[in-house]
Amino acid sequence: MPYLLILYYSRYGSLAQLAEAIASGVDEVAGIESRLRTVPAVRADHEVMGSDIPDDGPLFCTLDDLANCHGLALGSPGRFGNMAASLKYFLEQSSSLWVSGKLVGKPASVFTSTTTPHGGQESTLLSMMIPLLHHGMIITGLPFTEKHLHDGFQGGTPYGSSHVAGPSHRPLTDEVRQLARHQGKRLAQLALKVGTDDE
Repeated sequence: MPYLLILYYSRYGSLAQLAEAIASGVDEVAGIESRLRTVPAVRADHEVMGSDIPDDGPLFCTLDDLANCHGLALGSPGRFGNMAASLKYFLEQSSSLWVSGKLVGKPASVFTSTTTPHGGQESTLLSMMIPLLHHGMIITGLPFTEKHLHDGFQGGTPYGSSHVAGPSHRPLTDEVRQLARHQGKRLAQLALKVGTDDE
């Protein structure tokens, strides 16, 4: 079964909630399934990893997971307007996939969560797009026809779904959850179409 890889780093759970909402949208599309994966935490001087298998949540992503996906949804919390170091560290190990062109032509989208509305959501989303463009992936966002982009101020951008968690790490609103679900569904439909066009 073709799968859409939902790869994210979540420290406090907001990204995990967004990833699950995206997965629910993917799983609405017949002929493709979602695969949730995460990455281990890193410190400035080394990777922090006690085991190859996390204590809870999805498995750690491998380069094979990335190479064999039919599409990718990439998620990170905002870190000073940029993606988290843990996700960047993983992507920096993917040069073999860049050399072989394994991701060229596959669709991708991005998602994020920040503590404040001005926490750099759009710049974080853009920072995640850059390595995907270098891999030759097709970037897709959320069109303004998505009515929940106009409904409130708890998250959502044309660059990808987003969430304002606040200092208390509040759960997703229904509107943000729907945007993430639509993002997953749209990405899955595109992944199947692109895969069919290539065959």
